[in-house]
Amino acid sequence: MSIKQKFDAEKALEVLLYIAETTPNTYWTLKVLYFADKQHLSRFGRLICGDSYVAMRCGPRPSGLYDFVKYVRGDGYCSLASSAKEAFSVQGDDIHPHRPANREFLSESDMACLDEAVKKYGSLSFLELRDLSHEDEAFNKADWNDFMPLEAIIRTLPDGKSLLEYLQDD
Repeated sequence: MSIKQKFDAEKALEVLLYIAETTPNTYWTLKVLYFADKQHLSRFGRLICGDSYVAMRCGPRPSGLYDFVKYVRGDGYCSLASSAKEAFSVQGDDIHPHRPANREFLSESDMACLDEAVKKYGSLSFLELRDLSHEDEAFNKADWNDFMPLEAIIRTLPDGKSLLEYLQDD
C-alpha cells in the first residue's frame, strides 16, 4: 500500500517564504524543508505541506517547491504561477521574498520544525549539507530524478515502523 499526502500548494508557497526569510539560498531553502519534514513526520505523522521528494544529484529536493523556484526563475511551470511571482523573485542562487510568509498557513508545529531545521542545517556548507542528505537511506534507494516513496522516508525515522503502521491504518 502506498502512503500519499496531498500537496498543499498555497501552504508550500508560505513555507518557502518562511524559510527564505532566514536561509535565502535556493539549495539551503529546499534542503532545510527536507530535514524539517522528516522531523515533523516523526513527531506528528505528516509532512509540513505534503510535498513529494525527488532524488536529485545534490540530494532530496521537494518537487512542488522546486517547481515554484523554476517557474519564477523562468524555466518551469507551477500551479500558483502568478502568486509565486508576486511572492518572491530568484536572483542567481538566492530567493528574495517580496513579502513575509503568511504564518496563518503554518501551524506551531510546522514553524517549530522549520526553525529547528534552519538552526541545525542552515549554516552548514554546501558539501556538508549534500553529504548529510546523501547519507539518507531513502535517497540512496531511489533512482536519480525519481520520486522517493514516502514509505522509504518514513523507514529512515527512529519510530518508522510504528509510524508506517499508524499511517497505513488511516
